[in-house]
Parts: sequence; C-alpha cells; structure tokens
Amino acid sequence: MKDKLSNYVRAGYSGLYIVSHEELRVEKELKAVTDATKFSLWAWSVTSGIQKIDDTVKEIQTIADSQDPFAMLTAFEGLEEKSVLLLRDFHMWFAEPNPIIFRKLKDSLMLAKAHNRVIVIIGCLLKLPPELEKEITVLEFSLPDRTQLREVLESVADSGSVKLPKNVELILDAASGLTTTEAENAFALAVVEAKDITPEIVQREKALTVRKNGLLEIVSNKVGVDQIGGLENLKRDLLEKRNLFTQEARDYGLPSPRGVLAVGQAGSGKSLTATATASIFNIPLLRLEAGKLFGSLVGQSEGNWRAAFATAKAIAPCVFWIDEVDGLFSGAESSGQTDGGTTNRVIKAILQDMQMNGEGIFFFFTANDIDGLPDPLIDRLDVWSVDLPNATEREAIWKIHIEKRGRKSKGYDLADLSKITDGFSGRQIEQVWLKAMTLSFNAKREPKESDVLEVAKRVVATSITMKEAIEKRRARLQNRATPASAPEAKASTARKIAK
Repeated sequence: MKDKLSNYVRAGYSGLYIVSHEELRVEKELKAVTDATKFSLWAWSVTSGIQKIDDTVKEIQTIADSQDPFAMLTAFEGLEEKSVLLLRDFHMWFAEPNPIIFRKLKDSLMLAKAHNRVIVIIGCLLKLPPELEKEITVLEFSLPDRTQLREVLESVADSGSVKLPKNVELILDAASGLTTTEAENAFALAVVEAKDITPEIVQREKALTVRKNGLLEIVSNKVGVDQIGGLENLKRDLLEKRNLFTQEARDYGLPSPRGVLAVGQAGSGKSLTATATASIFNIPLLRLEAGKLFGSLVGQSEGNWRAAFATAKAIAPCVFWIDEVDGLFSGAESSGQTDGGTTNRVIKAILQDMQMNGEGIFFFFTANDIDGLPDPLIDRLDVWSVDLPNATEREAIWKIHIEKRGRKSKGYDLADLSKITDGFSGRQIEQVWLKAMTLSFNAKREPKESDVLEVAKRVVATSITMKEAIEKRRARLQNRATPASAPEAKASTARKIAK
C-alpha cells in the first residue's frame, strides 16, 4: 500500500479515498509516504479542524476556524504546494446530497491538480456520490498481515508481562482478518482472562468482531462428514481435496482446489455440507448471505463485497460459503435498467476476485436453481446436483437424527422409517423425528415407530408440495451437474438356488 500511495501522490492524483477502519495505520503509512516524497501532511476532523502532522515539533500547528467542511476546503486551497490533507470521517458528509459541499470539493480538487496538493479521504465505508465518483480514486487498505499482527502480539505480551507462547502461529491464524486495534484488544483480553494469550480466546473475539458488520459470520459449530446422510459422491470429492491447502500440496505443485456450487432441492443438505467442509479441510468457515451485499448508495454494494472478500483473504486458508447465490444473480439480465448496473458490477467483482485473487480460499456456493447463474461462475466451480434423499439416504438420515437425540438407532426399523418418509427432505425428516419425540415426551415414554407414522401422516412431503418445481429443477440439472448422491443399489432379481 505504501508504494501504491506514493505512486498516486507522485503522479499528481488530487483526490484519493481509502476504505479502512484503521485511521492510525493509514496515517502512519501516509506519513511515511509524505516524508519520502517531501510533501507536508495535514489532517482534518470536524472537532479539531486542520492540524499539521509533524513529529519534529512539540506544538501542533492548527489552522483556525477550519472545522466546518466548507471552511476546511477553503483553507486547503491556501496550503503550500506539495501538501497532503487527510480528511477523517468526511464520507459522512456524502450521506445526504449537499450541492455546496460537492461543488466546493470539485473546485478544490481541480485547483489541487495545478498546485501539487492531494486530498485523501479515509472512511470505514465507501460512500461516494455519483457527482464525485469520476473525480476521486478509491483505494482498498488491506488488513494487517502476519508480520504486523506479530508485532502487535509481541507488544501486548511485553506490556502484560506474559511470555510469548510456543503456539504463536496458531494465535496469528486466529487473529488473521482483524485490524491491528481489534487484534490488540483480543490479545489483551486473553491476558486478562487467562493470564496467557490463547488462540481460543482470540478466535472467539474474532467471531464476534466479524459478525458486527452484518455481512459475514464465522461459523464455529463443528459438523463432521458423518453427520451428513447420503451425498456420497460430493463427500468423497471433498475428502479427496482435504489436504490441498497444505504447504506440502504447494510444494508438490498443486493449487488451491476448485470451489463448489451445490444446487438443487431445498432442505436436502447443501448448507450442512458447506458447514462440514470446514471440518473436512480443518480451516475456518466464513458465511456470506448474498442478499446482504446490496446497499442504497453508489458503490456501496461493490464496497460490501470488497470488505467481505478482504476479510476472507486475510483469514485464508478458509472456506468462503456464499449462501443463496441464485438470489444475487437473478437480476443480472435487467441490472442496467433496474439498478443502474449495480448487480452486474458486483458479479464482475466476484468473478474477478475468484479468478485473480482466490488462492487460499475455497468457494462454496449454494443455490436452489441454476437458472440465471452466469456461465463464467459455473465454469469456475464444480457443480453438484443435490436431490431429495433416496431410500438408502433416508435410512442414514434417520440413523443420524435418532442417535443425535441420545437414542440407539438399532432399536428402530430404519428401512420402515425410510418408507414412511418417502419423498421427504432431510430437513423434514428431522422435524418429523422431533415432533414424534414431543408426542412421546408428553406421554412420558420413549418414542415409537407409531409416533413417527402418526406425525408423518400430518406432513405433506416436499416431493408433493414442490412437485412441479422439483421436476423442472431436475430436468434443468440433467447432464449439467454431477449427482451428489451415489446411485441407489437395486435389489437383485437373480434366482437363488439352494445348495
């Protein structure tokens, strides 16, 4: 980032916008750039006005009466040549149209080009009105790398009089994806809670931090491959890929594995498989609900994707689960007329990051329908068709849910339970079992097969309620996706001869 900033300053770019939560890190990088290029650095906030950032003097030089944005821009026009002005929180003035501020900023930027001055806006969100998007260059400020996080870790350990633990790499893994301030807070909390810096506490704090932005969540509940009933083909494929994120695989010449698109019937195990993938690979799982990407301001949706992807990249290796992706791509064809092209720009950003910058990230997309998904996305992924469970898979699902609730599956006729729930989704089977347990609980006894039969009679199977959609979906996926389920074994019709 330092080299990129230096190039923009030297090239005479008058307006830069840095998206970051880390004001202090940005200011430190910018100070290094201005020192190297012989520029002076000034910073502005609405509370303090314009102040010069100069470590060589004790007294801070302040420009009087420059707190107001208009007065600040007027004062900026009077700064010496080769000056950089860092604007803190200025993006908040873009929230509502202000023609006076917009016009004044445009005038100041034009003047700055002629007098070798630069305005740098720093904000935690990208809020750039259309009137200014051609005047200002947007830069992403990457999250701290392992070297920077290690410096923070060593500083906290030293200040807390804690010996640096042997499992430093595990702690840095847990802190990856945090800002320096967030990492420092997590390390300090670990010292207070455990008198040590442990990866478990850091990971817990990271999960809470990532969830705050409303875009991403770190899925921490562990789901093993043995908790998925059926889908043997897909499970086998994931197990074959489980060691491809290791250094040994890199040294062997293997890249990160292609991602997955699991598409098909609702309630058939797509989300469960995405969750289990993290356990199979033994790497973190990030979940992004595709619909949350879109914002109302120009550039906000693309900014949301950049923020989400930056977090995934910082945490990598990781599984990046993008849920309900068919909802994201459904409006692509009419994007130019309905949303000013926002959907298409987000799609383009996703495809570019997958192609150019996806090393270390295993993309796991889930969708109900393949219609509307762009060919470039499908081409980048292994596409799996996930259907309603067959008889063998229903037996496996029944076994999993019976034993999950503390009962022995040997006490039940799994084949009979499978027949009772023919055409049910895996999610429906779980609900049938829970309702059957409710009946038995109220009767103060253990659940019986008759309870399942009674409940199942009241439930309309997914294969009936969604019959037309299921049949159409199967037809569309025919020869376009690999079946996630292994072929069901057929009963032998050969004559048996007694010996």
